[in-house]
Amino acid sequence: MPSGPVALVTGSGRRRIGACVAETLARRGYALAIHYRRSAADAEALAHELRQRGAAARTWAADLRDEAAVRTLIHEIVDHFGRLDVLVHCAALWESKPLEEVTADDVRRHLDTNTLATFLCCQHAGLTMVRQAEGGVIILLGDWAEARPYPHYAAYFASKGAIPALTRCFAVELGRRNPRVRVNAILPGPVMLPPDLPEAERHEAISATLVQREGRPENVAQAVWYLIDNDFVTGDCLRVDGGRTVWAQGF
Repeated sequence: MPSGPVALVTGSGRRRIGACVAETLARRGYALAIHYRRSAADAEALAHELRQRGAAARTWAADLRDEAAVRTLIHEIVDHFGRLDVLVHCAALWESKPLEEVTADDVRRHLDTNTLATFLCCQHAGLTMVRQAEGGVIILLGDWAEARPYPHYAAYFASKGAIPALTRCFAVELGRRNPRVRVNAILPGPVMLPPDLPEAERHEAISATLVQREGRPENVAQAVWYLIDNDFVTGDCLRVDGGRTVWAQGF
């Protein structure tokens, strides 16, 4: 078992924000539980890279919408590593569809993946941390635009809008049981935009920031480390959006 702290990063199989967070924590001495749902090859490649750099790392597959699967995931991680100090929940579903075409099934899929899975991970990881004298840290990923939604993502925003409420809820529920358990969220802006995003939409997203550039996954990873390192912050949502929330372009 590793002598240092242990982190679970969900949705870290694919080479996106979760993988960058895992790499950042590995450099800071964390053992890594790398979660994936379908991206087995990418997850194993990341774990191999981390082990090559001297970090303890192992992959786990789980459908986070399934309560039994989440319970088993947390149990196996603790059984393997001996503890769980940090959960960074990056797994999410983000699909575009005009409102006229959104179905009840679309909404359910987003709610299951982005809301229910977040709740289950917080519940089972959090109660594990409560039983540890050292407590633990949970960091969720929301979206800056839950305050100013953009078109064609109604099902997504219905699900992601719950993240700030879940952050506050679990900060209270877990912190009252063990004051060393903290829960916060990061609300990213245009960070690592999808490669298939139309160029006009990409330009619009970037030009709508005050910093006039696309964010990098490292910007989110830096925020993750801040929320881990600062032990007087809990129940808060940190926007990492290049000023997108505060600036209404054209007004």
